[in-house]
Parts: sequence; C-alpha cells; structure tokens
Amino acid sequence: MNLPTEILWRRCALLVSALVLVGCASGLQFRSDDGKTAADPPPPTEMITEQLIAAEKTAALQQGEQDLSRLIVRNPPPYTIGRGDILSIVVWDHPELAGGGMTAATAALDAAGANTDRRSERAAARLRRRPPGRIQFPFAGLLPVEGLTEEQARALLTQKLARYIANPNVTLRVQAYRSKRVYIDGEVKSPGLQAINDIPMTLVEAINRAGGMLPTADQSRIALERGDARYRINLRDLVQKGINPANLMLAPGDVVRVHSRDESKVFVSGEVVTPRALTMHNGRLTLNEALGETGGISPLSGDARQIYVVRKTPERTRVFQLDARLAGSIAMAESFELRPKDVVYVAASPLANWNRHLSLLFPGALTSAVGVTTRP
Repeated sequence: MNLPTEILWRRCALLVSALVLVGCASGLQFRSDDGKTAADPPPPTEMITEQLIAAEKTAALQQGEQDLSRLIVRNPPPYTIGRGDILSIVVWDHPELAGGGMTAATAALDAAGANTDRRSERAAARLRRRPPGRIQFPFAGLLPVEGLTEEQARALLTQKLARYIANPNVTLRVQAYRSKRVYIDGEVKSPGLQAINDIPMTLVEAINRAGGMLPTADQSRIALERGDARYRINLRDLVQKGINPANLMLAPGDVVRVHSRDESKVFVSGEVVTPRALTMHNGRLTLNEALGETGGISPLSGDARQIYVVRKTPERTRVFQLDARLAGSIAMAESFELRPKDVVYVAASPLANWNRHLSLLFPGALTSAVGVTTRP
C-alpha cells in the first residue's frame, strides 16, 4: 500500500472512531428557534401498536361525534310567510279590489279561468310586506300574516272578506321569496345567498342550488354555523351511520362552508422516494397509503425501524413511531389513520448518516478510498 492510500485510510479510521464516540444522529431531534436543543424535554415517542390504533379510533369517534338531531327533520313543515315576501292576491269576480292604493300587477290566469275580463286580470295584487308583518287589503284592513302558511293567510283573508262579499273566492300565494335566506360558501360552483322557498331547504338542496361541489371539495369537512353553534358535517360518515344527508334541514340565517381538500394536507418527508404533500381522500388517509403515494421507503437510505408521525394537537405535540420490520406492521400502517397537517418522517439508516457525515468532513474521501483499493 503506497503512502497516500495509507494516509487516506488512517483518516477514515479516525473519522469512524469519532462518529462512534460522538454517536451518529438518527431519528427525530426537537430544537428551539435558535438552533439549540430545546430546554423542555422532547415529547415521548409512542410506538404504533394494535392497542394504540384502537385507542386512537375510539378517541376520534368521541371527538367527532356531535348531536345533529336538531338538524334532522324528516317531515319539514310548509313555508311560512315572512317579512320581505311579495304576495300575489286575487279575488275572483271582484276586479275593483285591485285598487285601494295597492301596487297592481297583471297575474297570469290559468287556461281554464272562467273570467277573462281585463279588469279581472288586474285583480292580482302584488303586495310588498310591511315591516310589522302585516298587509293592507280592501275591506279586510290590516292583516297579520307573518308566520302563516299560504293556506292560513288565504283562510284569514277569506274570513275577513266574507263580511262584505258572499262566498269570496280568494287566491293567495307568495310571488317572491325574500324573507328567509341561507349563505353557502367554499368549494361550490356558485357561492352566495340562497332564498328559502316552498321547497324545503336541506343541506343537499342548498349545495345543488349552488351548482354542486367542485372536484376540490372535501365532503368530510362541511361547516354549518347557526347562531353561536357550529356543526362539523362529514357526509361520508353520515352515510355509513345510515343518516340521509337530505334530512339535514337548514334554517334562515345559516352559513354553510364547504372546505377544500387542500386545507387538509399531510406532509411526507425524509427518506422516501418522492417527498411531497398529499391531499386526503375526503378526510381519510392511512399511513400505508401516504408511504405508498410517495414511492415508499428509500431502499438506499431509509431506516424501516424509524417511521415517525408528528401530530400537533391543542394540548401537546405527539410523536408516533412504527417499526416496519415487525410482523404485522403493514397491517398496522393501513389501520393507522392520519389527520390533517400530520407530518410523516422516515429517518435515515445509520449507514446513510455515516456516509453523509463522512462526505461533509472529507468530500470525496470515501469514493477515493474505494477507488484506490479497487485499482489493479
């Protein structure tokens, strides 16, 4: 062996000794903002086992369960008149009742109408509701119709007119629905206000009126705000529980927001083939799926014993570890559900760490040593 080769190998031997004494950094280390090791003790590492997966599923069910009974209405009541609605009122065979200072509008008579007189056609009065929730009509005076259905309001007006007209034939309907509205926002085609009309405004109906969900919508993260209450709705879970989403009834003033899938990403880094951010599939992504979508553990540098999941919770930071060499680890990885903003990290193997430290201290030293020893 010539002198340069001997010196090179001595340097490598000294470097190996130093790395063994100091210890090669492997796995996760938590440091403070100034680069120093954090003063607080690092969070304990929890090994991913069957027991831990069962406990996590139970905790997720308890945390995600909400009382949606207030939203479920199987037999919705009929529409009630509210302030701001425009009513169309026709008293048949009495066109003179179209006057009285009310704004008159021509109403389309049905094809089988018995009276085709032009004055009878003007008997359809389109009335804007007054602030106190009453309307004024000839002979009937001020009628409180707020909170009444069309049928109830028609019966009340007929009762008032019966004092002056024999057997009055009255038609009353809502010409324009303006009193009750909901707001839908987020990943829908046409976000904005949706008026509640005689068709029950369910959650599914509101989304359909808004043009439906966009491909980027996350069906597992629909937020419903009603006053001070906030509901988290997961359509996939509702179907699995046997709850029809079409029975979730909205109320006036409700705000519905359909969140984007981009808001619930999982980040995979470390020794994987393709580190990147992954979008969850309607709120679901397992550890096995995350590793598979990034190409799996790098066969050259990854350490299958050190697969970590870092999860930030309101209480603390949790660190989970999976040893993929153990029997049944693949099944546990498939059962371990990730959550939005989780970080999956695969640590480097000790050999890969040793090679990287060697390359930093002596660039090209290992390659030169191998090349020298392999020369003829």
